[in-house]
Amino acid sequence: MRNYKIPTLTIAGSDSSGGAGVQADLKTFSAIGTYGMSVITAVTAQSTQGVFLVEELSEEIIKRQIEVVFDDIEPKAVKIGMVSSPEIIKIIVDTLKKYNPQYLVVDPVMISKGGYSLLKPEAKKNLIEYLIPMAYVITPNTLEAEEITGIKINNLDDMKEAGYKILELGPKYVLMKGGHLDGDAVDVLIGLDKFEVYREERLNIKNTHGTGCTLSSAITSYLALGKSIDESVKLSKEYITEAIRNSFDIGKGIGPVHHFYKF
Repeated sequence: MRNYKIPTLTIAGSDSSGGAGVQADLKTFSAIGTYGMSVITAVTAQSTQGVFLVEELSEEIIKRQIEVVFDDIEPKAVKIGMVSSPEIIKIIVDTLKKYNPQYLVVDPVMISKGGYSLLKPEAKKNLIEYLIPMAYVITPNTLEAEEITGIKINNLDDMKEAGYKILELGPKYVLMKGGHLDGDAVDVLIGLDKFEVYREERLNIKNTHGTGCTLSSAITSYLALGKSIDESVKLSKEYITEAIRNSFDIGKGIGPVHHFYKF
């Protein structure tokens, strides 16, 4: 399945502890078997104990990173993670429109596990109006979906309602992640032609740093490798489940998942 000549691109923030963000994306691309490239949008001072400081890169360097990558090694699929300001979102959208990637996976990163806001309040409008409509698939957790839709999510019916409301914004598919709800881990894949519920026993493991980044990057990789959206989600969920199951203690807080457990 691995084909390291198939390029994938992440547009996201850097995690200095290596468990999330661009670092998690590149590890995931490599583990699944694509050639990973990156556009860094921000640098974070981050550890297993949380995010302590964020410094955004300039719009010009973000724009040029995208352009030189596409002009030289056009990615088969693109994942977008942390994009914290309205200006950064707009420059990414305007630049990507020139290249029109076939698969754009949007992980609407808003708040870190420790509660640090990674999306400025004024950026939410641009996320909803410009970035989400471009997505092939968007992968919000329930907290992010609540922010996007204004719908309080407590159960599967609420996930379905919020998912369809996000679908109205323009993406082809919505993967609603229910990891923040009580009970079994339930995710829902929604499209105009699709409604799939994935239900699994919840893993009682604390080391989950980077799970959202890793899942969306895995989906990006499998789409690039030619898998359907159904198979990409299924394989990605299997990958992240085993990565969590094989996660390890490192640092003083929430440890990372094990991206290379297969090796």
